[in-house]
Amino acid sequence: MIYINNSKLNDLIRISLLTMLVSSLFISCEFSENKMKEKKEITAQEILNDPSYLAISYGGYRHRTRDIQPTMDELKDDLKILSSLGIKILRTYNLQLPQAPNIIKAIKEIKESDPDFEMYVMLGAWIDCENAWTDSPNHEKEDESANAIEIQKAINLANMYPEIVKIIAVGNEAMVNWAWSYYVKPGVILKWVNHLQDLKKQKKLPENLWITSSDNFASWGGGDESYHTSDLNSLIKSVDFISMHTYAFHDTHYNPSFWNFNKDLKNEFSDLEIINKSMENVQQYTISQYNSVKDYLKKIGVEKEVHIGELGWSTVSNELYGDKGTHAADEYKQALFFDKIREWTTKEKISCFYFEAFDEPWKDAQNINGSENHFGLFTVDGKAKFALWKNVDEGNFKGLTRNGNSIIKTFDGNSEILFNSILTPPLID
Repeated sequence: MIYINNSKLNDLIRISLLTMLVSSLFISCEFSENKMKEKKEITAQEILNDPSYLAISYGGYRHRTRDIQPTMDELKDDLKILSSLGIKILRTYNLQLPQAPNIIKAIKEIKESDPDFEMYVMLGAWIDCENAWTDSPNHEKEDESANAIEIQKAINLANMYPEIVKIIAVGNEAMVNWAWSYYVKPGVILKWVNHLQDLKKQKKLPENLWITSSDNFASWGGGDESYHTSDLNSLIKSVDFISMHTYAFHDTHYNPSFWNFNKDLKNEFSDLEIINKSMENVQQYTISQYNSVKDYLKKIGVEKEVHIGELGWSTVSNELYGDKGTHAADEYKQALFFDKIREWTTKEKISCFYFEAFDEPWKDAQNINGSENHFGLFTVDGKAKFALWKNVDEGNFKGLTRNGNSIIKTFDGNSEILFNSILTPPLID
């Protein structure tokens, strides 16, 4: 039997308690540190350079007019569908209508009920020239009052939701000359980009918020020399990254050198092989436009990340891109395009806001089969197009609905009917 007097016993107890307290403090500190790491907000730079953060262009409109806004429940349904595909960052276009702020609110509400839900926004602020959308737009001046309102709305949302709004894009295809109804000169975009950058320096915007403009590759110096101005060069230096658009789909008509094949090819290859070859050319054409912007940056001595703000492939057209035109529009080609682009951008760590998530029938409201209505990976009623059939098979959309409909395959999943719908590119002499 071991005897310990009361004094020694009290000392042992105190030492034991102190050891337990110190140990618990270490555990508490380690736990708090881990929680801090978990809560550390991810930045735009981290998102754009992480291939696991897939991006997409999103509009939730379901009708032939934007006067009918998507409800909060409809937006939440869409966000859950996109999240099931690994989409973590959305691109919006303007703040003239309630949709964009409602998207942000919907993300916040989903996150409150599901802390594991992760989604961010590249917020677009629309920019117009003076007298935009009239018969006499003045491209030498901007619609300053309307543009100021757009920018202020973007500022307000970025400050209200810094955990969600990671990028502000000043203008959407606002500098490219074929946007005849509203385009402005680069100096206008530069003015607003500098304004936002100044607010960051003054700590009136989150310091990690990135600022850009989302525009055609030519507008970023990758095309005609007429775009190569001192204001453009200053803009390139001012933005945090380049958000460029490229549309091989449209260029099957406007610049079809990569799309047309000699008729002799018919003797060597099947129609399907010709189609696959055409889509390989599409990928290379897209890469060449991306590289043209990179080359211009190098020429003016600027190192800047270049990401893709928009590209896509329509599945229906009764005009320039259908069976009376370039034969570009169908679901099989869209699937090839989508897979090739995702493979390339993932490998190169280029963020790509694929255009687009869902078909939007308001874009060519007078022509239901116009190509602009059919760039979505999903139809309006929630059917997954061929590019996403594999995701249906894998059960990604289990329990998810759009407009009350379960997510099922187009063509009722009948691949024979789908393949009969494929158009072979026209062959030339």
